[in-house]
Amino acid sequence: MVPGGYMAKRVVSKPDWLKASGIEDIYSVSGCLSKDFADYITFWKHNGHWFFDSPEVIEHVAREHSIDLAGSTMFYYEVHEQEFDDAIGQWCPYERKEVFTTNVRLPDQTNLAGFDIVSSASRNSPECSPRHATLSPMRF
Repeated sequence: MVPGGYMAKRVVSKPDWLKASGIEDIYSVSGCLSKDFADYITFWKHNGHWFFDSPEVIEHVAREHSIDLAGSTMFYYEVHEQEFDDAIGQWCPYERKEVFTTNVRLPDQTNLAGFDIVSSASRNSPECSPRHATLSPMRF
């Protein structure tokens, strides 16, 4: 696994339409259900994985833009070394965006909360549906 970075997320209760037993909360990598702390891409402080290198960078962005982090949960993500490219039907090496500096500070300790599959057709953030495009397995 490759260190991906951090994101402050809004954890939500399982929606009624999700018919899956044993699930109580959703904290997906994408912001479709479990929203990110802000529309962060416009601040241009993210790394090449479209996350942040440390919780402190998120806290700085929040202070700088008067964003309240209360009610959010900080997640650390790792990215699988391979991604599935649906267009060609095969696994390929995962590559981060090189134009962004990426220097992820590893957490002192981790607690594996789960796995998620994300799509990234636009290649500029985790997207909602893995039905098409490039899929990157994430661990958080």
